[in-house]
Amino acid sequence: MNTLRCCVVVAVVGVVSFCSFTTRAAEAPTKFTDGEFVIGPAYADAPELKPGADVPRGRVHEFTMDAHDSKIYPGIAKRQTGVVPYQRKVWVYVPKQYVPGTAAPFIVAQDGGGYAKTLPPILDTMISEKRVPVMIAVMVNSGGGDAQGSERGLEYDTVSDLYAKWVESELLPRAAREANVQFTKDPEGRATMGGSSGGAAAFTMAWFRPDLYHRVLTYSGTYVNQQSPKNPESPRGAWEYHAKLIPEGEAKPLRVWLEVSEKDNGAGRDEASLHNWVMANQRMAAALKAKGYHYCYVFAKDAKHTDGRVTRQTLPASLEWLWEGYGGK
Repeated sequence: MNTLRCCVVVAVVGVVSFCSFTTRAAEAPTKFTDGEFVIGPAYADAPELKPGADVPRGRVHEFTMDAHDSKIYPGIAKRQTGVVPYQRKVWVYVPKQYVPGTAAPFIVAQDGGGYAKTLPPILDTMISEKRVPVMIAVMVNSGGGDAQGSERGLEYDTVSDLYAKWVESELLPRAAREANVQFTKDPEGRATMGGSSGGAAAFTMAWFRPDLYHRVLTYSGTYVNQQSPKNPESPRGAWEYHAKLIPEGEAKPLRVWLEVSEKDNGAGRDEASLHNWVMANQRMAAALKAKGYHYCYVFAKDAKHTDGRVTRQTLPASLEWLWEGYGGK
């Protein structure tokens, strides 16, 4: 595999910082380590997406959750229409190797429908090759909509422990019943992932509940000011993570893989907008590095927001990095 070094210059409020990246050939799956990588501009699907004929195949259980069954997210009240109901789909991947009655490691994927066709075959392959543990994947959709004023925005962009509470008290118990599985209580065996605001939600889950989650994977994470309703404790929404919360807080036992694309949302916008995804993710990486976290940051050249080409190439390698050090493989 070809490897070279390059340097990216980032100008931030009059200060110029130099961030060193490792660039690897885009046409081959990348073996990630701690640190920073540049990939692209050409992309190719990872071979793990097509399991061999001898690879044991897991099962996917699908069910629906209704707003009226939730105590935490019963729907958003609108002035003219009252509370708006919703339904969300959930997919639970259970590997063939899972032993019923045992507590298994797992990953929660936000915007789960976007991963329902890619994550199961990847896990089939990687579990068979013992590159990740025999793990369950809970792929869950939001309550719908996007950004401020929506159910998805409320769930994903709120900087608090509320979404993690919903996952723990409502989603996981239902998923366990529907798929006849048990989930580990060990935070080392619990991971969470997502793209865009789903990525911000994944980080929020682990940030506020490190007693529940230690492993985070995000694509084009919305670490910008998208929170609604406003919260005086985090006035700039998820921008606060890299601006204040990570730099000023004690380091937490988290392992974070994050990606942003060259042509991501808000690319080129100034800091005052608080809506530049490239800047926000670059600063997340810098903040995590400064505090000594295990982190891996990927910059995808000539790619867009939550670019499927990037996900399909990197997801196997990112999962392998994410689960590094877990004793239950």
